[in-house]
Amino acid sequence: MAKITGLGGVFYVVKDPAKTRQWYKEKLGIDGEYGPQLNWSEETGDKPYSLISHFEKHDYIQPGKSDFMINLRVDDLDGFLAELKNKDVAILDSVDEGYGKFAWLLDPDGIKIELWQQVQAPE
Repeated sequence: MAKITGLGGVFYVVKDPAKTRQWYKEKLGIDGEYGPQLNWSEETGDKPYSLISHFEKHDYIQPGKSDFMINLRVDDLDGFLAELKNKDVAILDSVDEGYGKFAWLLDPDGIKIELWQQVQAPE
């Protein structure tokens, strides 16, 4: 039986696609033939996954200007945040929830990006 195997991408309209693509390349370090592109996961270990989460409109996506956000997995959130700060990217907030570390920023079009470092649960 056919099945879905992973997240294919996030698509949305922006004012200046070339400018947005350049921002993702310069600030987040992701680019590809058709725009920012990355493998489903470069992580090893037990069941790395992507998530499509549905919820009613609420403040979680704020101050983003859209009704969605992009979640990107990172392997070293603290190190990645230091790099972003060196590139003058404003970090909205960050938190360690125990099962994962999270941080948030806005892209140049006001789309909220959530960075997520999954951590092992204590045994």
